[in-house]
Amino acid sequence: MSNGHSSYDVAIVGGGHNGLVAAAYLARAGLSVVVLERLGHTGGAAVSVSPFAGKPARLSRYSYLVSLMPEQLMADLDLDVRLASRSTASYTPYTRDGRAGGLLVERPEGEATRASFAALTGSDREYDAWREFYADMTDLAHAVAPTLMSPLPLEREVRESVDPGIWRDVVTQPLGTTIEERFLDDTVRGVVATDALIGTFASMRDESLVQNRCFLYHLIGNGTGEWRVPIGGMGAVTDALARAATSAGAEIITGAGVSRIEPGSDSASVVWHDGAGEHALTCRRVLSGVAPWVLRILLGEGQDDATKPQGAQLKINFLLDRLPELASGADPAVAFAGTLHLGEDYTQLETAYAEAAAGQVPSTMPGEVYCHSLSDPSILGDLAAQGAHTLTYFGLHTPAALFEGDGGAAAEELAVERAIASLDEHLVGSIRDCVSTDEHGNPCIEAKVPQDVERDLAMPGGHIFHGDLDWPWAPNRARRDTPAQQWGVQTDHDVVLLCGSGARRGGAVSGLGGHNAAQAVLAELG
Repeated sequence: MSNGHSSYDVAIVGGGHNGLVAAAYLARAGLSVVVLERLGHTGGAAVSVSPFAGKPARLSRYSYLVSLMPEQLMADLDLDVRLASRSTASYTPYTRDGRAGGLLVERPEGEATRASFAALTGSDREYDAWREFYADMTDLAHAVAPTLMSPLPLEREVRESVDPGIWRDVVTQPLGTTIEERFLDDTVRGVVATDALIGTFASMRDESLVQNRCFLYHLIGNGTGEWRVPIGGMGAVTDALARAATSAGAEIITGAGVSRIEPGSDSASVVWHDGAGEHALTCRRVLSGVAPWVLRILLGEGQDDATKPQGAQLKINFLLDRLPELASGADPAVAFAGTLHLGEDYTQLETAYAEAAAGQVPSTMPGEVYCHSLSDPSILGDLAAQGAHTLTYFGLHTPAALFEGDGGAAAEELAVERAIASLDEHLVGSIRDCVSTDEHGNPCIEAKVPQDVERDLAMPGGHIFHGDLDWPWAPNRARRDTPAQQWGVQTDHDVVLLCGSGARRGGAVSGLGGHNAAQAVLAELG
């Protein structure tokens, strides 16, 4: 329950990581802030849970890695969070001419990476192309990353700081065209392409360029694009953010489901319920951490099913008694330490997209696997000494529509089976041979389709970005008259701002939506 205050400078709807970032910045600046969170805990999608009965392992259930959160933001809020670099960037098992192998990309890349490319492709040509391409992406990241915690630059301002060829390859032509021009090998092409498809349902040749925008966000984090493992799991990040917010004076109310927002000219009222009764507060600004589609409902604009986002990912969490053996003979502690790509050759990705777009579970499921416990054994508790490990599978091209209606449960079961089959194809035996059982004798396997994400987190359609990502700059003709417009957090109401993934630079676990909304509020309220 509230402590009795019914008037605040800022009310934040949603206690996900962005809402907590905004609360921490605003409270530190001396504003009175309340965060209203529907669930019984904060953290949103960035939480750690122990989903398997009798097993202490804490898994990052939804969000799982950190790249985009600026180190400056973490320093600003004095976050007590450690991020571990993964010793392997990626490993892609393959079978060619009856021979099992694997494409290894080290971090940092060394001789083993070059030799691995040569073993796959027969020459150094693809590795040279790889190094040139990612050097270009680093140049682009160095141009974009420094702008993310500043008012939005115009597109032309960013373009002028980037080589015209790089701009064309990532921003103006479909990324599939770029990949086909730069690389020859189907497996190498696929490894590059996957960063464009995380949570994004599109062909690599899509003229909307939604895949390009997704790719850019995956490559620009802190100017390096490195994806790191938070020590203690994703919940450690949001727990630290909650501490930063409350220690600065922000009030957090959990179990507070907001039912409507009523904006005025210079203030707003927010109505919420706690299961026992209805409450209301007034504030000078409302920050929305919920998806824009949900915000429109809270504003009384009705539910528009035609514009509802649609997520497209399958998440499977495993607890293993041991790591499996790979048919290639690679050390599993190396192969599983980074991103392990499955069924993600370029042609497989395009086929899977076409099948899913036609309403079919992909015959070969594209996805990737992460073993966080190799980088952070602490999440295992006392299971670490027994050789246990966590495993997370993130599947692509599984749109929510596949799992709707009478056949939804069967489609989910088929998708999980095909995901496991895509891993088993490259193992000695089956991953099921390694899966732990909980205290009731059930296998420690947890699957989440977009409908589960929507039900658990109120993300419409289970879309992990709250909708398609925007470029992290403003169109050349964009209005930048108000602080909210300048920071890319505006809505149709002056007193209501976006602070979640639906803000222009809000995608992924970055905190940028929260930071940028807070800066706009501080500029407006002084």
